[in-house]
Amino acid sequence: MVPKFFELKEKRVTVMGLGRFGGGVGAVQFLVNRGARVTVTDLLSECELEASLAELDGYRLSALHLGGHLEQDFVETDLVLVNPAVPRNNRYLHLARQRTVPMTSELNLFWQFNRGRTLGVTGSNGKSTTAALLHSILTVAGFNSRLGGNIGRSLLQEVDQIQSDDWVVLELSSFQLDDLNRLPTSPEVAVVTNFSPNHLDWHGSLVDYRRAKQTILRWQSSECTAILNQDDADVAQWPTYGRRLWFGTADLGRLGVFAEANRFISRDEQGERELALSKWLKLPGRHNLQNAMAAACAALAVAAPTSAIRQGLENFTPLPHRLQPVAEVAGRTFYNDSLATTPESAAAALVAFSSPIVLLAGGYDKQVDLTLLADAIVENAKAVALMGQTTEFLAELIADRDLTASIPVFESSSLGEAFQWACQHSALGDVVLLSPGCASYDWFGNFEERGNQFMHLVNEWHKAKAD
Repeated sequence: MVPKFFELKEKRVTVMGLGRFGGGVGAVQFLVNRGARVTVTDLLSECELEASLAELDGYRLSALHLGGHLEQDFVETDLVLVNPAVPRNNRYLHLARQRTVPMTSELNLFWQFNRGRTLGVTGSNGKSTTAALLHSILTVAGFNSRLGGNIGRSLLQEVDQIQSDDWVVLELSSFQLDDLNRLPTSPEVAVVTNFSPNHLDWHGSLVDYRRAKQTILRWQSSECTAILNQDDADVAQWPTYGRRLWFGTADLGRLGVFAEANRFISRDEQGERELALSKWLKLPGRHNLQNAMAAACAALAVAAPTSAIRQGLENFTPLPHRLQPVAEVAGRTFYNDSLATTPESAAAALVAFSSPIVLLAGGYDKQVDLTLLADAIVENAKAVALMGQTTEFLAELIADRDLTASIPVFESSSLGEAFQWACQHSALGDVVLLSPGCASYDWFGNFEERGNQFMHLVNEWHKAKAD
């Protein structure tokens, strides 16, 4: 563990994993500006990291090692900053531990220099949208609010501008929380959207995955607040020393935000008020209403007014790759939900529309149970094009459930092939939906690349139809 306000000037720092999401770049910029002697090492090539490297123009590095790692970078150094998704049994990290070299991550480093108040959001699904909704509400309310963490934006470059009464909204992944546990610390206000099996290929077991997620509550004091999903039987039992507030689809008389008889109410020690969340929120799907309840509950916990909740939700722009409307072409509406990397998130997308759905699903095998995804496809999809490592297994699960073989299933060898088949099997009024329910790592570098390729295919199809 790195001491708080660790002196970085002239220290040798190895950044393991520059990556393409911004965290690595932000960390490198911060370290160089603090006078550290920075070595960047990544398994990806210069071509693959072109965009990230462009952001480092003008920043002087001690060394840049791409396409592989060198042992000396992990033993002849004063600090290793690791991408949190790197497995803890990585042999280069083992070398650093043998030499007692301190290790940290972009988020942990930010946490140690941050003077602001933290509001963290985690969950197996919905955490990005909930964090962004909450940031929107706080901004409207006049709070100095910043959004970062797993949502893809490093706040390290802004850390010196953050004041003690500012709010920092952080989307927190299980990888980041696993590493944050070493500090040890938890957010002042913590939101848990839900919990279901995910990333078991990395964590090794459901127990370890849950333990990582619970870091968001583990180190809270009685002055902190936990916002919990009462509809999730697992989350409802999570321990915390913080004050509990709840959100859910039934009013059990607790403090929090609840849906009851087609209306939404919030309740605190001062009384009740009605929130017209379904009217204010423009995002489709019941799951997004749950995200809005979680965000509203957290906003009320930090004294944001109801008027700010309304305006924050009304002003909200859908995040890229999260049930993102792409275009309406030839009477079909195309949605990019590439960030749906779990069966639960894809299942939620499948019930978000009243129109018939032609689905593109499947991808990298994270060793999670896909029966929920198969059930949702059989119950809600008109047709499905399957992709990636999980294709065969998903096809078998669907066949076991669709005994009359009424749902056309196509086993594709590329996203382009899956897209063309989906278009051919769609009709006027249909939704063509990319909601994979699986990660992207078998065919793509990340979910963004997958979503961007889908949107490109939609645009090309649009042009073809126009011609």
